[in-house]
Amino acid sequence: MPSKPAKYGIKIWVACDAQSSYAWKMQVHTGKLTSGGPEENQGMRVVLDVTDGLRGHNVTCDNFFISYELRQQLLKKKITMVRTVRKNKPELPPALLATRGREAFSSKFAFTPTTTLVSYFPKRNKNVVLLSTLHKTAEISDREYRKPAIILDYYHNKRGVDNLDKVIGTYSCRRMTGNTGLPDQPLP
Repeated sequence: MPSKPAKYGIKIWVACDAQSSYAWKMQVHTGKLTSGGPEENQGMRVVLDVTDGLRGHNVTCDNFFISYELRQQLLKKKITMVRTVRKNKPELPPALLATRGREAFSSKFAFTPTTTLVSYFPKRNKNVVLLSTLHKTAEISDREYRKPAIILDYYHNKRGVDNLDKVIGTYSCRRMTGNTGLPDQPLP
């Protein structure tokens, strides 16, 4: 994982509580399939696996876990979703992607019966797109940066995962090799 601070590690998919950071369900990523080929719809499989047993909750995740079918499967289980969206997706309306002439801290919304999309423009040449099946209105904060409620909820809920990562990082499982870590000479 080249973009991560640790050179080596174990990738673990985790569903955790946003408030307490309690790890509810975990799944170790074991790499390629035994067939040797890449797994199709891995993001959808992972989310459905770690949310198995949940009903009436909201899932917050990043743009790796994106698919129309996943959204439909979660809605059948009465689970809503808030997530970021990659801007190269062909199903995104061009009006949400356009940045020319947009004012800083402006938002554009698009709605379907089950989904809300928001494009937030925090600064020049920066456009953040999120999708939500939880939010049904175009609520915007009246604070200085006028962030949409979808983005505020996304960042609030991602804090649970960030805190879990922080807690896990403080407890290393590294071992000393070659010796026991004790001095060579007995202490007096």
